[in-house]
Amino acid sequence: MIATTSRPAGCLDLPALLARPYPAVMGVLNITPDSFSDGGAFIAPESALAQARRLVAEGADIIDIGAESTRPYGGSQPVTAEEELRRLEPVLSDVVALGIPVSIDSMKPAVAAWALDRGAAIANDVWGLQRDPAMARLIGERNVPVVVMHNRDSVDPGIDIMADIAAFFSRSLAIAADAGVPRERIVLDPGIGFGKTPDQSMTALARLGELKSFGLPILVGASRKRFISSVAPSEPQQRLGGSIAAHLIAAQNGANVIRAHDVAETVQALRVAAAIEEKR
Repeated sequence: MIATTSRPAGCLDLPALLARPYPAVMGVLNITPDSFSDGGAFIAPESALAQARRLVAEGADIIDIGAESTRPYGGSQPVTAEEELRRLEPVLSDVVALGIPVSIDSMKPAVAAWALDRGAAIANDVWGLQRDPAMARLIGERNVPVVVMHNRDSVDPGIDIMADIAAFFSRSLAIAADAGVPRERIVLDPGIGFGKTPDQSMTALARLGELKSFGLPILVGASRKRFISSVAPSEPQQRLGGSIAAHLIAAQNGANVIRAHDVAETVQALRVAAAIEEKR
């Protein structure tokens, strides 16, 4: 994650990420009018760039930029690739120029390719390479890191969610292998809140360590998710405490990257927790 002298600024160094004593933090930048957590706040290019600068100043190691809301609880409004690009075009290059790795959060290969051409270093696919076959081919051709997230079309309270996540990842890894994606370029994300009941999301966090059996880095994005409100009723902007609690547990259970809206507070919590653990 931290650029070395042999790597250009903005390049993701996964081995360095894994060597850190605490998880890296991926700051969320939603250029959408309908995100569940901050819909419309950064849709204007100047607001988006100001937020990106803020995320960097607060200690983000990666900026995850997305121009289509995936709203994990349903109700998202699909947009065309052209609309995603219209939202990204006035912002992406300036965000890349800030010098830290940029992740393009899109399920559309055309959007991911466009962003990678303009300096994005990571692809973040909320359908784990299983929605569009062209996504895996693109990642294999570009040889860039990819976040493979677990997702479901619908919630099923009766399933064993950990078994479902493991089976999903096995399918994704087979797709990646067939497309020539190096295994060492893959990061797994259990998709907290996506296609899951609040109880299943908490189960995935509690049993996150089981996913280490894949031998790959794990990213967790529990920030402001609805499961927090199932324990302590609250609106998304009021879930900082719950987000930090979830992310500290994720770190204890092996998460290598934490995706968060509240970067400064998350960085502080992770670093303090790691410093305390060192005293054991």
